[in-house]
Amino acid sequence: MNKLLVITAVIAFLALGAESFRVPREAEEEKGTIATVVDTLKSYYDQSVDTASGYVETIKGYKLNEKAKNLYEDTVRAVSTYAGIFNDQLYHMWYPQESS
Repeated sequence: MNKLLVITAVIAFLALGAESFRVPREAEEEKGTIATVVDTLKSYYDQSVDTASGYVETIKGYKLNEKAKNLYEDTVRAVSTYAGIFNDQLYHMWYPQESS
């Protein structure tokens, strides 16, 4: 028990003694006008990049790529069908079949 008391006293003494050896904090230097402007522009840029990234993630969440791909495929299929019909009509206008 005495050893525990001695160890506690030594630790307390060292902790209190270490507090007096603190180095005072140096004042931060004043930033120049250019540094302030650059820091402000960097913060605006970072904020706009974060906002744009958020928008991109939101759009990806809507699965618009898949919807646009499906719409494109459906449109191509419909246009191909009507283009084939139109091609047949033109062919028969240019080369009419003779009836027997």
